[in-house]
Amino acid sequence: MDGIDAALIETDGVRVRRFGPAVSAPYTPAFRAKLRGFVAGVPERGDPGAGAVEQVLTDLHAEAVDRLLREHPDWDADLVGFHGQTVWHRPGQRATWQLGDGPRLARRLGRPVCFDFRSADVAAGGQGAPLAPLFHLALAEPLPRPVAVLNLGGVGNVTWIGDGSIDRPEAADMLAFDTGPGNGLLDDWILKKTGKAMDQDGLVSARGRVDWDVIRAWMREPFFAAPPPKSLDRFAFSIAAVKGLSVENGAATLAAFTANCVHHALQQCPAKPREVLVTGGGRHNPSIMRALIETTGLTVRPIEAIGASGDHLEAQAFAFLAARSRRGLPLTYPKTTGVATPQTGGRIVPPAA
Repeated sequence: MDGIDAALIETDGVRVRRFGPAVSAPYTPAFRAKLRGFVAGVPERGDPGAGAVEQVLTDLHAEAVDRLLREHPDWDADLVGFHGQTVWHRPGQRATWQLGDGPRLARRLGRPVCFDFRSADVAAGGQGAPLAPLFHLALAEPLPRPVAVLNLGGVGNVTWIGDGSIDRPEAADMLAFDTGPGNGLLDDWILKKTGKAMDQDGLVSARGRVDWDVIRAWMREPFFAAPPPKSLDRFAFSIAAVKGLSVENGAATLAAFTANCVHHALQQCPAKPREVLVTGGGRHNPSIMRALIETTGLTVRPIEAIGASGDHLEAQAFAFLAARSRRGLPLTYPKTTGVATPQTGGRIVPPAA
């Protein structure tokens, strides 16, 4: 919830022929606070405040794409993948809500836009998340297997990849699911206690002591016992459990909780991965990365180690999925979201919509 990443790739939705430039556009503090407040209020569809927030959010995405194309005139985009901001995710009720006006974005950009990536999978009984595993499978083609790709955003998710190829995802030996809270709880704690957006460089958590009683209590939650595939709403857990701790001890406990969630998730995978490649904001926090190594006992590296961009991987993934959607190729499979049969997804709107 910090800002927008936009990235250009050349792809047919099966192979990435070329990785292009990317930009990041942080939200202003005022809009970040407004968006965070709206989402944290757990509104329902039809909420009167949704329209204004969605319009600004969409226009900021248009500005990010315009900037990317303006700064790199040797590139163009004939399709834009637009995920938007998740407000809530309730696969048990076959419902999910991502804020973002696809038709408005298409009009602003003068290009077709693919959006609403999760609804078809959720309506078919899938978890609707995570959605990046097919992109991870494409990236993993040259790597020794098994390998795990771990994304640490507000919620963490892992893609475990054994044998198989992106040419036949339905036959690939892979598994993907949410691990538990990623950076979300730590960000909430730091914001509440210091007014800052994140535990920059892990400095706060590095000074604290982990309260393992809190973590053991959390790990008894039903989510962790449930078999994968499974997904988690961003606000399924709260910082209430650490409210009695100091700022530093609370931060250390939340960083350790993230790592412990990952350790537990990897134990639910078919086999121990040779290494864990980390993408998302969490890889910038040394406390989390150190805790991952100590807790899992595995080789843990930022995904840059294989030449990928961890700051823009999600943006690249949705460009990849948009290309698959245009071709009518499945975006999700039983082993990635638990859906009964492979599902296409995304809705494409033309600029004139």
